[in-house]
Amino acid sequence: MPVPQIVLDWDGTVTEQDTLSLALQHFVAPGTLEPLTVRVDAALAAGSMTLRDVMTAEFAALTAPLDAVVAFIVAHARVRPGFAEFVTRYDPLILSTSFQQTIEPILAREGLTARVRASHAEPDPRGWHIRWVTTADCAICGEPCKRAALPAPPFIYIGDGYSDRCAALAAERIFARDGLARYLEGRGVAYEPFTDFHSIDASLRSA
Repeated sequence: MPVPQIVLDWDGTVTEQDTLSLALQHFVAPGTLEPLTVRVDAALAAGSMTLRDVMTAEFAALTAPLDAVVAFIVAHARVRPGFAEFVTRYDPLILSTSFQQTIEPILAREGLTARVRASHAEPDPRGWHIRWVTTADCAICGEPCKRAALPAPPFIYIGDGYSDRCAALAAERIFARDGLARYLEGRGVAYEPFTDFHSIDASLRSA
């Protein structure tokens, strides 16, 4: 049986660490970033801020030039084993609230071309702004989430975090880790755990 289209999150899913968090930790002074992160993470958990609100607040504290941030991310980001082979075999759609400008250079470093649907950074020495991959509030979750940018079903979703929650629930099959896995467990939604792309590939080919 042919494999349905695959939708793939980026930060923490393709990459072993969240690349935007790495950039914030490197370029924003700890005395600014740490209390901000504590405040917005608590507000996100309480439901008084959306993920978009959180990212807007965090990146308003980033004043570094884009080329410096990209160079740092390319030097430090590591992709999960098997990613190159996975892209070649399945041509997944990368759907991310992360930035096109930071995703594409890592793909180029890996010698890969892939379909990417992502947000865009608008660097500003007074604080970065974000042009989002989706803008309208979702009828399901009430936030401007990634569901509006999904392809037509059926599709498989692979993700790890908060931004993947609503989109994953629209998939016919889910591979999840970390925060997304805990969220799905709490809702009683079936998923398959993964550690790298070799394990996902093996599962897809054995179905």
